[in-house]
Amino acid sequence: MDENQIQMAGDDVDLPEDLQKMVAEDQVEEEDKESILGQLQNIQNMDIDTIKEKAQATFTEIKQAAEQKCCVM
Repeated sequence: MDENQIQMAGDDVDLPEDLQKMVAEDQVEEEDKESILGQLQNIQNMDIDTIKEKAQATFTEIKQAAEQKCCVM
């Protein structure tokens, strides 16, 4: 089907059952990634060195921002 046929059909387009299941699974997977638990699972998948590097980079950014604000005052 091309786009014109889909637009003409409106909401009357039926997806094959297998494709519907795949889309539903993808939506659930995306929701899981966006949830707090999904974020925690991502953290568990990182190695400790990566976590340390990210924490150090964040600390450095905050420190630099604070130093700039103190100089202005």
